[in-house]
Amino acid sequence: MLAKRVIPCLDIKGGRVVKGVNFLGLRDAGDPLELAQRYNEQKADELVFLDITATNEKRKTLIELASALARKVFIPFTIGGGISTKEQIHDLVSAGADKVSINSAAVKRPELITEGAAQFGSQCIVVAIDIKRVGDRWHVFTHAGNQDTGMDALDWALEAERRGAGEILLTSMDRDGAQGGFDNLITRRISEAVKIPVIASGGGGTLEHFSEAVLVGKADAVLAASVFHYGTYTVAQVKAHMAQDGITVRL
Repeated sequence: MLAKRVIPCLDIKGGRVVKGVNFLGLRDAGDPLELAQRYNEQKADELVFLDITATNEKRKTLIELASALARKVFIPFTIGGGISTKEQIHDLVSAGADKVSINSAAVKRPELITEGAAQFGSQCIVVAIDIKRVGDRWHVFTHAGNQDTGMDALDWALEAERRGAGEILLTSMDRDGAQGGFDNLITRRISEAVKIPVIASGGGGTLEHFSEAVLVGKADAVLAASVFHYGTYTVAQVKAHMAQDGITVRL
């Protein structure tokens, strides 16, 4: 069995790491490079950096961050936020990013997934899907969770896979930052429907939650922010607990 991954997520705003609840109420969590080095020492499997207020002006900052990370961090990292062209993907990969996360731009123009996969390889293209429960369905939201597309989350995950995505980053807006547990129902539905890895995001608050995301939600990786940034748990503690539950992880 492939080892399940534990991934700290660093949301970037104005050059700082921030974290909120349900995509709202952001508060400062530290310097991205300092946190990245901390997680590198804690043996995180990967890191994800998302510029949550990306603009044309700030994309240069993302490239500079990718370059600095490539020099100081020795684990794979993904960068996303406002990426909408092959050229932007190229710039980030050239600067040192191992993967690039695309979200709103992929919904607007799904061909971007295919183009990115063709040029850089599927393993480089992570399609981030922000979801919220609406009745008995989960809708895809874009523009930092502000716009309900009406699209079904499972349908979009399947389309992203068909178009060449190498991985799905599935974030529950309902659970984000609330630390009440991952949305294992939709995570499992999508994980069982696609053949590519699914990263569970949104809701990690206890050690049990991380194991449940894998054992119940069938996720290939678990991603969290608050519990790591504010010192509730280390990556090593999460991995040790998962290992005790019989989950294969890299210790």
